Amino acid sequence: MRGDRAGAGVSGAAGGASGGGTFLPPVIEAAWGLRERPSKGPKPGLTLDRIVGAAVSLASTEGIGAVSMGRIAKELGVSTMSLYRYVSAKNELYVLMQEAATGAPPELGPPGTDWRAGVEAWAWAMREVYHRNLWMLRLPVSGPPATPNVVAWWEAALAALESTGLDEGAKISVTLLVGGFVRNDAVVMADLADAVAASAGDPEDVLARYSRTLRRLTDPERYPQVTRMLDSGVMDDSDDPEFEFRFGLARILDGVAVLVEGGAS
Repeated sequence: MRGDRAGAGVSGAAGGASGGGTFLPPVIEAAWGLRERPSKGPKPGLTLDRIVGAAVSLASTEGIGAVSMGRIAKELGVSTMSLYRYVSAKNELYVLMQEAATGAPPELGPPGTDWRAGVEAWAWAMREVYHRNLWMLRLPVSGPPATPNVVAWWEAALAALESTGLDEGAKISVTLLVGGFVRNDAVVMADLADAVAASAGDPEDVLARYSRTLRRLTDPERYPQVTRMLDSGVMDDSDDPEFEFRFGLARILDGVAVLVEGGAS
């Protein structure tokens, strides 16, 4: 009965259709290793891990747009149809790619680690995952987390917050807040990197051109604050690429600290 209740809970979270004998969406079955291996037909040596690995490699080198069943089949030297014995659709493959690239969370510190230090370590580790796999930021969101590694990251964040005294609702809200900040920071960094690459210049040149453009377009009487900012020279030099992340994360955790110290939930 415990397994039935757990299965129903995961299925509900995924919001998907039944699959196989476990009443889970097929992609969740595959991620948790619950799907039966094809009994006939596939080329010897072809496995789900090899398919996902080839897809991740393609995404890492050429972007998520390069990932297709036909291209993966070509990389593996098999027919496209043989892949469908393991993966039913591209959206399912995306979920498995994200699961593989995310990996398990690191240890956030020894027992007794301060909650803030633990959440900081969690956020920096997640940032590193995104920066290693920028293609993940272009994946469509298919539903709440329900694959082993992604659930393990949630577990790690909630464990880091255990000593705060916050209730479960507040802890998951803090996790969503911090996780959303990490993802948004990575999206901005990826977009800026794309802009720099498209401009065929270095970051300093791009920033200088942007500053000059703003000066030409903004009227000091209409945009006095922007003008003051430009006159300060703050836009003339690029910051430490980690500065904004460090600043934003600290401000978020300052707010969480107020919540914790006030005993609110």
